[in-house]
Amino acid sequence: MLAARGLSRQFGGLAANKDVSIDLHRGVLHAVLGPNGAGKSTLINLLSGDLPPSSGQILYRGTDISGWRPDRRSRAGIGRSYQRTNIFPAFTVFENCRLAAQSRVPRALRIFSRAQGFADLTDAAERALEEAGLAARRDVVASTLSHGEQRQLEIAMVLATAPSVLLLDEPLAGMGSDESQRMVELLQKLSADHAILLVEHDMDAVFAVADVITVMVTGQVLESGPPEQIRASLAVQEAYLGAGDDDE
Repeated sequence: MLAARGLSRQFGGLAANKDVSIDLHRGVLHAVLGPNGAGKSTLINLLSGDLPPSSGQILYRGTDISGWRPDRRSRAGIGRSYQRTNIFPAFTVFENCRLAAQSRVPRALRIFSRAQGFADLTDAAERALEEAGLAARRDVVASTLSHGEQRQLEIAMVLATAPSVLLLDEPLAGMGSDESQRMVELLQKLSADHAILLVEHDMDAVFAVADVITVMVTGQVLESGPPEQIRASLAVQEAYLGAGDDDE
């Protein structure tokens, strides 16, 4: 679905990503691990179009989209979430999703028309809320949701745009154990029908949910493979996993 080939990004003399290649497939949850400064968020920003690459290619369904703007990538089916929750706090849960669905309407909406009159937008929002597990919270003002529910809402808003690829930047950040478990279950459900790239620091969650794990260090791919391969890798243990064990 989405692939990077030799992707690099320079900030002056700093290589935030260097010659990164990665493949995302429908039905596969692909997690990216690495210490702070490894280049994980830079990779998501490159794939989503928030940053232009210094070199390399980004392919979506075989088409080179390296020069596409973020909005064009989004309309094509590449959805993303951010490290910081990105919602409309004064609107209800349902209104947030309906606004997201509205971005996919290939026409200008009449300013004095009632939003409730657009059945296709309502249906898309309802489906997204059901898929994200928030249907029972549809009429709640978003600012009153718990942190975990707000992260669920952000994913629901992405789902309302009908993406085929999900780029998720630390969706479990700041969650307690119960909220984390709900998010893991949601990710497992979504991975059946989407290609997912997950950047996450919660090691237990990553190894519980990921089909493939790529470990990055200093902007480069150290190793990539199934979770059992990553667990057994001496290079990964020395560069990342082992460091965490020593701290404990």
